[in-house]
Amino acid sequence: MRGHVKVVDELEALYVERYTDFVRVATAITGSDARAVDVVQETFAKALSSIDAFRSDGPLAAWVWRILVNTARNETHARDVPTDVSRENGTQPESSSGPDELGVRRWVASLPERQRLVVFLRYYGDCDYRAIAAALDIEVGTVSATLSAAHTALRRMLKEVPS
Repeated sequence: MRGHVKVVDELEALYVERYTDFVRVATAITGSDARAVDVVQETFAKALSSIDAFRSDGPLAAWVWRILVNTARNETHARDVPTDVSRENGTQPESSSGPDELGVRRWVASLPERQRLVVFLRYYGDCDYRAIAAALDIEVGTVSATLSAAHTALRRMLKEVPS
């Protein structure tokens, strides 16, 4: 029981320290600030209710990121709505993240799902490669290769922008 108290304390600290990052990634996946906040709340509720499932052989943050990604994906699929970056009409999502003058959201939306998730976790969630690998249940080398492929694709799209 003593170990549970420590993990609960670590979960609370993670929530306080990284809340904005969790909401940012959830917003990118769900397309909505309001749904993102709900996803983050649900993520931490799931983490608390399934604390026995946490194997301390990996980082707690990576375990929580995995729960968040799965919860956000399930929420998006359940509502059958486009993600933040995949709005076909090019309008701003419900997010207040500012203008998207170069169409970066559409570019990221055109990436395959794994590339999108790696980009979200790396740049929106500020996760390192090990945490991304654990969150997505892939190898660290796969994270590196996936991020490299995403960068290549995004650079190609940037070159295609009419001047």
